[in-house]
Amino acid sequence: MRLLTLDEGKFLVKLARDTIESYLTSGERPKVDKGKLTDALVEKRGVFTTLYKLVKGRRELRGCIGYPYPVKELYLAVMDTAIEAATNDPRFNPLQVSELNDVVVEVSVLTVPEKIEVSSPLEYPDKIVIGRDGLIIKYGFYSGLLLPQVPVEYNWDAQEYLSHLSMKAGLPPDAWLWKDVEIYRFMAQIFIEKEPYGDVVEEIIKR
Repeated sequence: MRLLTLDEGKFLVKLARDTIESYLTSGERPKVDKGKLTDALVEKRGVFTTLYKLVKGRRELRGCIGYPYPVKELYLAVMDTAIEAATNDPRFNPLQVSELNDVVVEVSVLTVPEKIEVSSPLEYPDKIVIGRDGLIIKYGFYSGLLLPQVPVEYNWDAQEYLSHLSMKAGLPPDAWLWKDVEIYRFMAQIFIEKEPYGDVVEEIIKR
């Protein structure tokens, strides 16, 4: 995984916020000065944009949408996912302009997911590193994804992580044990505002 610099991470988070603000106020996307784009920013990468509302100093999820696979240039993927996270996450009502002062923006840039090879599904928990691995589950038409920061936030162990991943896909919590299920893992580089409109830092996941 080619790591982004902090400046590139700051650019992406600001781009995500500017895109949301522009889209909510005018229905338009902001214009991007392509002369300021580095090679990393135009590389096709998977990415998720996550919005958190600050409530009494704590982050509460307010929207999260992404591209698990590298289907678009990174800066364009950030713009897409920022709009979708703000307006089209089915778990939440669309974000209002008045909420922007209470929301922090996070951008997670992903490695390409790789299939975890096992001879038995019972091996999955030992193949997963909490805090490093994001996971995708696939079973027929069902699929679900959890970012690597999620199990740390909820203090899950590997089996709990797999159970919640299964449920995210609309499957029973023990579906990860089914023979034909496929599990993929990926890593993420995470950039987040320290406060709404505030400085952007790279967040290191700590168990």
